[in-house]
Amino acid sequence: MNTHRSFVKENDRTDVSNEVGMPDRGAPREIIARSLRRERERVGLSLSELGKRAGVAKSTLSQLESGAGNPSIETLWALSLALDIPFSRLVDPPCTPVQVIRRGEGPAVRSEQAEYRTALLSASPPHARRDIYLVSSEPGSRRVSDPHAPGVVEHVVLCTGRALVGPAEAPVELLPGDFMSYPGDLPHVFEALETGTTASLVSEHN
Repeated sequence: MNTHRSFVKENDRTDVSNEVGMPDRGAPREIIARSLRRERERVGLSLSELGKRAGVAKSTLSQLESGAGNPSIETLWALSLALDIPFSRLVDPPCTPVQVIRRGEGPAVRSEQAEYRTALLSASPPHARRDIYLVSSEPGSRRVSDPHAPGVVEHVVLCTGRALVGPAEAPVELLPGDFMSYPGDLPHVFEALETGTTASLVSEHN
């Protein structure tokens, strides 16, 4: 593992954006604190050793694990590389079978290098296969999908227009930038409510 990284300054205060309206998922700082401590202890590293490998000050790591720090994307990437884990494992909150994240919500982190913000919508489970589709739909009829293979989960990000998406018994109206995940092994629907509706759909096979 390459341990020669640029040292992250101790007073790195790049904001971790708080979520709006979804308190049950936990604040990003708390998620990062729990995840970082769990992964560091899993591999048996001290704060000093992890800091050395990632190029992050020990005091900064201590703040992060206490939920007081504001790590940037660059800091979290350095830590994930040092821990040999996916970036998503540090920021992924617990989720329910049906999940909706509105545009601007979700556990997000910002870059210290540019006006750049990333929000994790869904982390891939180990050994899962994900197929990506672009959906184009027009109003007038509802697309009803029969259950897929057991364990399939679908993830949708609405790109343009407006649509009802999700479980057939309780679809949710999505606007551009909204995200939703739901069991694909139950009946589910996609109904465009505006002309020119498009969406990115990811089918996850476990």
